[in-house]
Amino acid sequence: MPTPIQMQAIPVMLHGRELLASAPTGSGKTLAFSIPILMQLKQPANKGFRALIISPTRELASQIHRELIKISEGTGFRIHMIHKAAVAAKKFGPKSSKKFDILVTTPNRLIYLLKQDPPGIDLASVEWLVVDESDKLFEDGKTGFRDQLASIFLACTSHKVRRAMFSATFAYDVEQWCKLNLDNVISVSIGARNSAVETVEQELLFVGSETGKLLAVRELVKKGFNPPVLVFVQSIERAKELFHELIYEGINVDVIHAERTQQQRDNTVHSFRAGKIWVLICTALLARGIDFKGVNLVINYDFPTSSVEYIHRIGRTGRAGNKGKAITFFTEDDKPLLRSVANVIQQAGCPVPEYIKGFQKLLSKQKKKMIKKPLERESISTTPKCFLEKAKDKQKKVTGQNSKKKVALEDKS
Repeated sequence: MPTPIQMQAIPVMLHGRELLASAPTGSGKTLAFSIPILMQLKQPANKGFRALIISPTRELASQIHRELIKISEGTGFRIHMIHKAAVAAKKFGPKSSKKFDILVTTPNRLIYLLKQDPPGIDLASVEWLVVDESDKLFEDGKTGFRDQLASIFLACTSHKVRRAMFSATFAYDVEQWCKLNLDNVISVSIGARNSAVETVEQELLFVGSETGKLLAVRELVKKGFNPPVLVFVQSIERAKELFHELIYEGINVDVIHAERTQQQRDNTVHSFRAGKIWVLICTALLARGIDFKGVNLVINYDFPTSSVEYIHRIGRTGRAGNKGKAITFFTEDDKPLLRSVANVIQQAGCPVPEYIKGFQKLLSKQKKKMIKKPLERESISTTPKCFLEKAKDKQKKVTGQNSKKKVALEDKS
C-alpha cells in the first residue's frame, strides 16, 4: 500500500512536473522519487547518467543507493555511487563507455569531478535531478551547499531535465528558491508543515544540569531499556566524552562523528543495524535521513538548536508506522529554545508542561544566532569540575617545569 507522499509525488513526477515535496520522516520519500525515475527511464541505455540524486551525507547516499539496487533488481539498470573521486574520474570521465544510468552522490564529490579539466563526469544526459533533504543543502555557513547546487544545476544541460526537491521539513528559503528557479513547480506537503510523526511518544525531561544528564542516562540504563538506542549530542568533543563515560556501564556502546574514518563509520553503522551495538552516540551527521530499522528510543542528550533539527533527530524512530519514543533532556540554559520544540511535541498530541507554554518565542535573528553558535556546555564527566580544574593547573605547572629544565639543559650545552 503506497504512503501518502508516494500517492502524491509519484503521479506528479510521472507527468514530468517539477516538484517540492515535504513529508514526515519515515514516510517513504525514497520510494516516492525512486519509483517514477525507474519508470520514466524504462530501461538501461548507454547514454551516461540519466538520473542524478543528491544527498547531504554519504551515509544517506549509501542508503538511497541500496534501496535503488533493491527495487531495480532484474531490470538491468546500472546504479552507481561515488566512493573515491579520483577513481570516479577515470570511470565516468570523457573516455568512459557511458554504460551507466543512475548516480547517487553528495555535492562535494560531484563538484570535485565537475571542476576537473576536462570535467571528470558528464551530466548532459540527466533527465531527473532529485535533491534529498533539500533544506539541509540550503543551510547557511560552511555546511551550506547552495553554490555547489547551482553549479550542478548548470551542468545538467539537457532540455529534458526536471528537478524534484524532497525533505522532512519545509524551509522558507527552499520554497522561495524553488518558486524562482524551478519551472512551474508543484508543492506537496503531507501533514502539518515541520511536524513530528505521531508514532513517536515524545517527552521533555528537566535534568537541572550537565551532571543531571549523565545521571538521567544512567538511571535509564539501571531501569532497563529496549535497544537499539540513538543518543544525540551537539559536538564531536561531547560525543567522545559521553562515549568514554558510558563504555564503563557494561553496555554495547559506540560513537559516530565526522572525525572517524569512512571505514569506521561504515563499520559502526553496520554493527548498529546488526544489533551488535545497543547504544549509538552521534552528532547531527546522522540526524538526516538515515533509516535504522527498529530504533526504539532516541535520547536528545543535548537540546537541539531548532525545531527542524529536533524533527530530524526524533525521526530516526517511529518509522514506517512503527512505534518509538524520544526523550529530550533540558537544563536552565536551554530555556530560550524550549518553546519551539514544545510546540512540535504538542502538535503531535504529546503532553507539554504548562509553564513551558508560557515561554517567549525566539526572534528570527536569535534563532539563527543560536543555530550558528550553540550553547557552550560543561564537559561530560563524572569527575567534579573543581577536580578537573586542579588537574589542568597541575598539568600546566608540569609543562612549565619541563620547559624550564629543557632551556637550562640547552644553555649548559
